Amino acid sequence: MTATLATKPLNAADRCDSCGAQAYIRAVLDQGELLFCGHHGRKYEAKLRPMAVEWHDETAKLTDTPSEPTA
Repeated sequence: MTATLATKPLNAADRCDSCGAQAYIRAVLDQGELLFCGHHGRKYEAKLRPMAVEWHDETAKLTDTPSEPTA
């Protein structure tokens, strides 16, 4: 497992390993990776982050507002 994998952006096909919702967090561990929705990522963050090789968090996408279309 390399850090390059972790920096690849998550997309709609990436699903939370806990509930199947769209994943916004990738935890890269020595043994592999786990994908989480924002809810489950926050739930397990305190336990997993110290073990993670990388913690890739895209939850900011949940609060981004689309820009106004230009005429």
